[in-house]
Amino acid sequence: MAPLGLAEWYLVAAALPAGSFLGVVIDRLPSEEAPDGRSRCAHCGATLTARDLVPLASWVATKGRCRHCGAWLGWFYPGVELAALAIAILSLAADRGADAWIDAAFGWWLLVLGWIDWRHGILPDALTLPLIPLGLAVAGWFEPENLPDPLLGVACGYVGLWLVAWVYRRLRGREGLGRGDAKLLAAGGAWVGASGLPTVLAGAALAALVAAGAMMLAGRRLDRYSALPFGPFLAAAIWLVWLAGPIAL
Repeated sequence: MAPLGLAEWYLVAAALPAGSFLGVVIDRLPSEEAPDGRSRCAHCGATLTARDLVPLASWVATKGRCRHCGAWLGWFYPGVELAALAIAILSLAADRGADAWIDAAFGWWLLVLGWIDWRHGILPDALTLPLIPLGLAVAGWFEPENLPDPLLGVACGYVGLWLVAWVYRRLRGREGLGRGDAKLLAAGGAWVGASGLPTVLAGAALAALVAAGAMMLAGRRLDRYSALPFGPFLAAAIWLVWLAGPIAL
């Protein structure tokens, strides 16, 4: 593959600042707090200045502690920033130029959705639903002759998971999948098309099983009533299928 050009280096440079912003969105959106408010230490309430907010570097410089009170800040923000950087690098491994920017932006968006679902068990409509027209617009721009596939993907994605959730509720008498998962799969269908949905579902289900197994090996007790958010696995599978293209099963 050709060496990185200026647009690609801009993407790498933008990844950590983008991750910092994504962390703010993940942290504040579920509580409906404005993401543009001043950042403060969660322990002492001190207002954080520019020197405290340099992506990754500030956290490393203070060894992960608040400069004002010394409290441990945790791994959340550097974790999101590094995840955003990894998404940018994988996007550049798959594409170049504008395509890589689209890959990364889509990956960052799904990162926010998956992380919010993992932390709070919700997939906000404000983030999920806009992915449907965006995906259809991208498909219409790059492959207008293929537009029926993503249109069918939207319908199949939503109806398919909705039916699974309905059957589960009828058989077990409780919720198994939320409508947020169905909306996310519909959004995924807009990007990968109906032809990519079987791979998405297979990959997400396999990843969820592996994660559950790893949690049990780590000592967490899981039973038939345990809830494991499916959104993070759906989001990861959608993005990887988007990068690789549909894979026949």
